[in-house]
Amino acid sequence: MQQILSLCRDLPERNFEAAQVLLPEGERTGTLYILIDGAVEVLKGDFQVYVASDPGAMFGEISALLDIPHTATVKTLTACRAHVVPNAGSFLKARPDIAHAVSRLLAQRLHSVTTYLADIKAQFEEHRDHFGMVDEVLETLLHHQNEEFNPGSDRCPDPPKV
Repeated sequence: MQQILSLCRDLPERNFEAAQVLLPEGERTGTLYILIDGAVEVLKGDFQVYVASDPGAMFGEISALLDIPHTATVKTLTACRAHVVPNAGSFLKARPDIAHAVSRLLAQRLHSVTTYLADIKAQFEEHRDHFGMVDEVLETLLHHQNEEFNPGSDRCPDPPKV
């Protein structure tokens, strides 16, 4: 993430107060944020999925790259400073150095998730309940990237198509 931060050092910066929503889940802002300092939380609905405080952490890249609404809410936990990039899709097309760094970051995330899912699959292979869905999720992540996939969950059994 330090590489991303160093590549973005010439971009505009903004200061944010604690409890400020940067990206609202389900909306399209077209904005990309690169954290310089402070801490933010990532929320799916009301559930906190992740807390980020590493300089260079990026938010809004999935929405920009896939041209979809934001998949989670990003909200400041503390006062923060971040680089702000409006029109993120065009920006990433024009900056292949940053797009490559984002690709590496996303590949690392995917690797972590698939490794985790494979471990869960091995642990619960004999289960015929909701853990059996892990095999379907893992298969889809690994082999069907171009197909639409909305497996649902206990929280959202019939997710909206995006």
